[in-house]
Amino acid sequence: MKRFEKHIFICENKRPPDDPRGCCSDKGSMQLRELFKKRLKELNFKSNVRANSSGCLDSCEFGPTIVVYPEQIWYGGVTLNDVEEIIQSHIINNKPVERLFIKHPKYYRDRK
Repeated sequence: MKRFEKHIFICENKRPPDDPRGCCSDKGSMQLRELFKKRLKELNFKSNVRANSSGCLDSCEFGPTIVVYPEQIWYGGVTLNDVEEIIQSHIINNKPVERLFIKHPKYYRDRK
C-alpha cells in the first residue's frame, strides 16, 4: 500500500553567511514548509501528500529549493506567494508550475 502520493521536500540547509551559494534557510525555506503543511492540512491532503524539511539538496544558489516526488520536479526561487499555485496546479491538478522550474541541466528535463 502506497502511503503518500506525493512528497514535497523543502530544503532548509544552513550554510555559513559568507558561502557564495547562500543557503535556502536564509531565503525563507522554513516559512515555506510551514505554509505548505498548513495549506495541505486545510485542504485535507495530510494523509496522501507530505511536506517535509530537507537537508541540503545541493542547489542553494537556486533557492529556496523544493523538489516534488515522485515526478522529480525541481523548483527554485520559491516564495510564499508561490505555495498556493504549486498546490493548486501541481499537487491537485498534476500540472507542474513551469515558471518555477530550475532550468539548470542538472535539475531540469524537458517535459514535453
